[in-house]
Parts: sequence; C-alpha cells; structure tokens
Amino acid sequence: MRVKRGLAAKKRHKKYLKMAKGYRSAGSRLYRTARERVERALCMSYTGRKLRKRDMRSLWIQRINAAARINGMSYSRFMNGLTKAGIELNRKVLADLAVSDAAAFAKLVDTAKAEAN
Repeated sequence: MRVKRGLAAKKRHKKYLKMAKGYRSAGSRLYRTARERVERALCMSYTGRKLRKRDMRSLWIQRINAAARINGMSYSRFMNGLTKAGIELNRKVLADLAVSDAAAFAKLVDTAKAEAN
C-alpha cells in the first residue's frame, strides 16, 4: 500500500500561507515565495529582538545625557559621580526619572556633582 502525502503537504502549505498573511502580492499567495519570506522574517525577528535591546539602551543614554546637560553636567561625569556615591540605578530608571520627574533627577545630579569633586 502506498503512502499518500497530499494531506501533509496541504497542511504545511496552509501553515506557511497563514504566517505570510499581510505580505504583499505573491508573498502571501504563492507557497514557495511565502515560505521564503516567512523564513527570512523569522530570522530577522530573532535579530530584531537583539537589536531592540541595543536601541533602547542607546535611547536611555541619550535621554540621561540631555537631562544631565540641562543640569550642567556631562553624561560620563554624571554616571561616574553616581557610581562614587554608591547609587546603583540602571539607565532605564534614570531615563524614566529624567523624563517624568525632573526635580528628582536634578537632586541626583547634585549628588553626582558633590561626589565628582
């Protein structure tokens, strides 16, 4: 008795075409093109998850730098002052403070200035 593989192939095709929903032209209609695009998209999404972490850290540093300069201090001196003062806040929290609570951030800058000197 021979093995009929039509059902398995149809299932596989449907899986890829479902994942390719929303892609333009042949990318969402033709199995082969859809599979190529989906596989590439999955690789890129893995890479994107790594890049997002870098991008966010970079954004936090820019925000901290801008807020520190408004208070008359550079980013590197500010971070060095915090380290010497024993204040262990990560960049995400510092950036959030810089945006949402300028007064608290200004106090941190003053503390960092006192330690830097």
